[in-house]
Formats: sequence, structure tokens, C-alpha cells
Amino acid sequence: MKKLLRALLAGYGAKKIGGGRCGCIGTIVVFIILYWLLGFVFDVL
Repeated sequence: MKKLLRALLAGYGAKKIGGGRCGCIGTIVVFIILYWLLGFVFDVL
């Protein structure tokens, strides 16, 4: 369940941050960074 929530939050953040300005590759890069950072957050919780 944590991985699903982590992926949804990373996807939402990537759409908001990299959606219009960076293009497709930028959105993917932002998604990977957010997914990685959220891994640390969910390990603490």
C-alpha cells in the first residue's frame, strides 16, 4: 500500500512540477526524483 501511495504522490507532483514546462522527459525525471525522496519519507513513518 505504501508503494502505491508513494507512486501516486510522485506522479501528482511530477505532473504539477514538470507537466507543462519541461516536457515528457522532464516529467519522468521529476517523477523519479520525487519517488526516490518519498521513499525516505515513508521509511521514517
